[in-house]
Amino acid sequence: MNENLFASFMTPSLMGIPIVMFIIMFPTIMFPSPNRLINNRIITIQQWLIKLILKQMMLIHNTKGRTWSLLLITLILFIGTTNLLGLLPHSFTPTTQLSMNLGMAIPLWAGAVLLGFRHKTKASLAHFLPQGTPIILIPMLVVIETISLFIQPMALAVRLTANITAGHLLMHLIGGATSVLFSISTPAALTTFIILLLLTMLEFAVALIQAYVFTLLVSLYLHDNT
Repeated sequence: MNENLFASFMTPSLMGIPIVMFIIMFPTIMFPSPNRLINNRIITIQQWLIKLILKQMMLIHNTKGRTWSLLLITLILFIGTTNLLGLLPHSFTPTTQLSMNLGMAIPLWAGAVLLGFRHKTKASLAHFLPQGTPIILIPMLVVIETISLFIQPMALAVRLTANITAGHLLMHLIGGATSVLFSISTPAALTTFIILLLLTMLEFAVALIQAYVFTLLVSLYLHDNT
């Protein structure tokens, strides 16, 4: 129990060299490119799920927004796979790092906003000032809408970081309590172990849901600007 609670969130290194780039690239191994005329069951299921998710996500987009389909499906697969791999013992989850999540959120948000200002300039500027606003409130509302616009990528990154980090911390605490209780009270240890199993199942769902929520919000930002 003397282990640092946040040790699992430190960037791993090998001989003083950070290896986080290799960890980030690792999920691509789980989605091999099919090179056969007839695929096996795993690749067939993967392709079916990808087509299903992509179809649901592209329903609200026009032709211009659908050009982002490859980027959005890559994003949801990367975040979901990274979150799931982070649930393995002695593994590292890159999505617990706020810097990495900001690195994903800011470019995608900026691309969607700049696309809106380029192709829908009047509509994009109209978001800063709702129709029918009293003249005396115009400066205040412009400031508030500007702040709300620039806070969107921060909200994206913080939401993903907080949900993944909170789940990992809770699993770490309950796992540590279970190992200690085994030498004190077996019934109490079994109870906490069952709670740990249920929490692990919940974290599997959270890992996939957070990937979907992150990508869906990026998709909605894109829809508002195309």
